[in-house]
Amino acid sequence: MDVRLSQDPFRWHTPPERPPQPWHTPPGPPPGPEGLPPWLEERLFDRRIVMIRGQLTGPAATQAAATLLTLDAMGADPVELHVAAPDGELTAAFAMVDALDAMRAEVRAVVTAEAGGAVLAVLAAAKRRLAYRHARIRIAEPRAAAVAGTADEVAKAAGQYLRELEELALRIVAVTGQPRSRVEDDMSAGRILTAVEAQEYGLVDEVVGGRPDAV
Repeated sequence: MDVRLSQDPFRWHTPPERPPQPWHTPPGPPPGPEGLPPWLEERLFDRRIVMIRGQLTGPAATQAAATLLTLDAMGADPVELHVAAPDGELTAAFAMVDALDAMRAEVRAVVTAEAGGAVLAVLAAAKRRLAYRHARIRIAEPRAAAVAGTADEVAKAAGQYLRELEELALRIVAVTGQPRSRVEDDMSAGRILTAVEAQEYGLVDEVVGGRPDAV
């Protein structure tokens, strides 16, 4: 009789390999509608860095706020918020402000390129504010979003915009110590500040890399 044994006669005793349990997997950054390559998002998330880039829209603010709150739930170590957003929607900015106000971890906002308009509300909500030497800060009124609808709906949207615009001005006043009249005038004029000027104004605590030597 020709009896053929399997290569591993005890293979059937070996329990099947169990898939990794989901609760053993460390959380990653919440997915967003658009953003960085996944490998880079993971690397930044591991280093507790969150980025906002381009116009701050509702979906972008939702993604950034979710990431900030996730990092806050994971521990109390500081979080860096890298800002390269020239403007955005006031409603989106204040959605991020609500998340920042609710966090236990210290958030350090770093202006890497340009920050302005509605994004200044986010900058002002951070516990510490820094800027790269060649960054620019633009104190300006955000553009109101176009609203279609009845006269009552348009009036309601306009009223909400004015209230949020006032809150933006008051937050800038609170962190800078500047008179409200000056802040409102600068917002109307669309004043642009260098990193050093933003530090002197009070919007920035520190210029990363130090101040350039005076010429």
